[in-house]
Amino acid sequence: MSVSILEAAQVGPSDRQLAWQQTEFYGFIHFTVNTFTDREWGDGQEDPTIFDPTDLDARQWVDACVSAGMKGSILTCKHHDGFCLWPSKYTTHSVASSPWLGGQGDLVKEVAAACRAAGIKFGVYLSPWDRHEASYGDSERYNSFFINQLTELLTGYGELFCVWFDGACGEGPNGKRQVYDWDAYYAVIRQLQPGAVISVCGPDVRWCGNEGGHTREREWSVVPATMQDNEKIQSESQQEDDGEFARRVGSRDEDLGSRSVLAGADHVVWYPAEVNTSIRPGWFYHAYEDNKVKSLEELQDVYERAVGGNATFLLNLPPDRRGLIHENDVARMKAFGDWLKSYYGTNAALDALAITFDEAEGGHGPDKAVDGRRDTYWCPSEEHDEVVLELDFGRSITYDRVVLMEWIQAGQRIEAFLLECEDQEGWKTIYEGHLVGYKKICRLKQPVIGFKLRVRITESRLKPTLMSVEVYEAKD
Repeated sequence: MSVSILEAAQVGPSDRQLAWQQTEFYGFIHFTVNTFTDREWGDGQEDPTIFDPTDLDARQWVDACVSAGMKGSILTCKHHDGFCLWPSKYTTHSVASSPWLGGQGDLVKEVAAACRAAGIKFGVYLSPWDRHEASYGDSERYNSFFINQLTELLTGYGELFCVWFDGACGEGPNGKRQVYDWDAYYAVIRQLQPGAVISVCGPDVRWCGNEGGHTREREWSVVPATMQDNEKIQSESQQEDDGEFARRVGSRDEDLGSRSVLAGADHVVWYPAEVNTSIRPGWFYHAYEDNKVKSLEELQDVYERAVGGNATFLLNLPPDRRGLIHENDVARMKAFGDWLKSYYGTNAALDALAITFDEAEGGHGPDKAVDGRRDTYWCPSEEHDEVVLELDFGRSITYDRVVLMEWIQAGQRIEAFLLECEDQEGWKTIYEGHLVGYKKICRLKQPVIGFKLRVRITESRLKPTLMSVEVYEAKD
């Protein structure tokens, strides 16, 4: 039996998914032997002695993240080459066999400590594919090996907000393709790090479909449960770079959660999207890319489309052979963080006079949408074809960004809305939008001057909710 829209409208996030979504913007740190071989994918035959960063400073990495306004960082603890950035008991292909710190170093420990000291979250990336490990391809043996290494990361480095798996899967030395025991991996994570989301090849966070920072116009978090099929994710993600590295989302998977799509689904789940890309063309550091760092304008655009499009933004920052984030990348992160604070630092709608023409549900009046809190929301008491929330700023302001946030704990419901302003001729439409979800950043075509703003919700699944309406004044 197909799921009903009423059922879909009441599906919401788990506590761990909500905490992850609220992280919004966080860093990816790609660093391993590939940094020293100038490659993107290693083959597992690298000599560990090549791993010898001269000035490694994990605090500098985290400082770069913090300066950009990031709230977390994920470290590639082991990439496909199998080299471990911690002294794993289960392999010699690790920092323990390198000259870095005389073989006594533990980079996972250093990054985790730097994140804690800076007050941001820490997560781990662990590649299921291991091109060094001899047991790879002998599925039962390798799954036991992998769980042992996973357990080391889950128990040795404090609280994790994310465990990030990709779907790369090649043949082992025996010529057989490894069959990953995803259910066993998930069980260990749920037991040892219950607050951590499992991302991409996991049940909590969905890959957006590309690695180029491209986004959907309408990003639903409630999607058919078949989207969690790991074998399908494996077939589409982390393939060898053949020119499709930054391919755009195809039209075939552009619509994941509309009414027509859900009409053919037997079961739906809350499975929100993460947008990931690198600040450079590659994921690992290459000196020839020093002048190819994404521009400030490019980063602003991806941020507003991702975080402001009901997804999160995972941005990669690759350290160089010194063990430092390159100066060009650091400067760009600082500039981005300055822009973020300048543009989104002061909400002009905070404590504005909010009224509605429909009776509000008990305790959820219109003032709750402008009180600046994250534990209150506005909701009409009855379902209507349209509902309107009107704000009076008490002064004339010039603005070009309006940010809407649903109370997603009750589900993702808004399907279409209008923004309207009042001038001498009356009310006029200044923006036509579709989905809201966790957050929708409405970028107006030109600055608007006015005393009042209306949010007119024209289509919704069940009664709509708005946790927040924020307005940001235009900058020169």
